[in-house]
Formats: sequence, structure tokens, C-alpha cells
Amino acid sequence: MPAIPRSVKDLRLGETGTICCLKDPEMALKLLEMGCIPGTQVRMNSRAPLGCPITLVVGESEDYTLSLRVSEAATIFLK
Repeated sequence: MPAIPRSVKDLRLGETGTICCLKDPEMALKLLEMGCIPGTQVRMNSRAPLGCPITLVVGESEDYTLSLRVSEAATIFLK
């Protein structure tokens, strides 16, 4: 049975994943411009009290922090 792909929104606090693909063509350009490039490592940094937005630390050397809506994070799939 094939594994169910996980998205960035499924990460727990402190958990790390590597981006494999972006599923929403309309959102993809915006996410690519923000550094969400396949092969890039991301770590769930925080989640707002009501769950949205979330913040991610992007890059293996923790280059910067990115804030996203949960709906945006749901379009970023992990390896």
C-alpha cells in the first residue's frame, strides 16, 4: 500500500521535513519565490493559538523564518 503523502501542515512542533513538491499550480510561484523549493529542509517552528498561521524555519542552516496560512502549508508536500 503506498504511503500517504504528508504536507507541511502535518508537521508537529520542532519536526523537520524536506520539500518534495508543490501541489497547487496557482500557489506554487508564490511559494517558490518565498524559498519553498523542492529539496529544501523546513522545520515547524510555531503555530498560532487557533492553528493559523504557522511559522517555518527554512533551510538546513536555518536561513530564515517564514509565516504561512495553513491552507498554503497544505499545498507543500514532503519526502
